[in-house]
Amino acid sequence: MEKILLLHGPNLNMLGKREPAVYGRQTLDDIVAAAGSLATELGVEVASYQSNVEGDLVTKIQVAASEFDAIVFNPGAYTHTSIALRDAVLAAGLPVVEVHLSNVHKREEFRHRSFLAGVVEGQVVGFGAESYLLGLRAAVSILRSRRPVPPRARPARKRSTR
Repeated sequence: MEKILLLHGPNLNMLGKREPAVYGRQTLDDIVAAAGSLATELGVEVASYQSNVEGDLVTKIQVAASEFDAIVFNPGAYTHTSIALRDAVLAAGLPVVEVHLSNVHKREEFRHRSFLAGVVEGQVVGFGAESYLLGLRAAVSILRSRRPVPPRARPARKRSTR
C-alpha cells in the first residue's frame, strides 16, 4: 500500500483562526481528517507533519525519502523564500505535489513565485481545503501511473535459418 506524507509549513497550525477570509474556517486537523477519509477510499495510507521551522521541514523531507512514496506539501510562506526546501525536494527523489489553500496568483506579487515549482510534479492552488484532497488524488494517480507494468507473455521468436 502506498504511503503519502501530508507536509504542512509555517502557520498552517493556525488554520481556522488565521485570516479565515483567505484560508477558510477549517482547521488543519479537519483537513487531515478529510484526507485520511479520502486515503482510505483510495487505498493508501497518509501521515501528517506540520512545522513552523524550515530546518525541521527539510529534515522531514529527507527522512520521507525512505519512509513514504510521495508527499503532498503546503510549504506556506516558505514557498516564496526557501531554496533549502527546493533542494530537499529535489534530493528526496519522491513525487511531490505542492498545494495551497488560496490562489497565490491572485494575491500579493511576492506570492506569485514558488521556488519549488520547478522540482514538484505540479501545483494545486486556490481551492481551500479541497486543494489537499485534489493534491492527494494527484499523488496517488502519479504513483499508480508509474508502477512497472508486468511484461506480457511473448511467444518465442522463431530463429532465422539463414
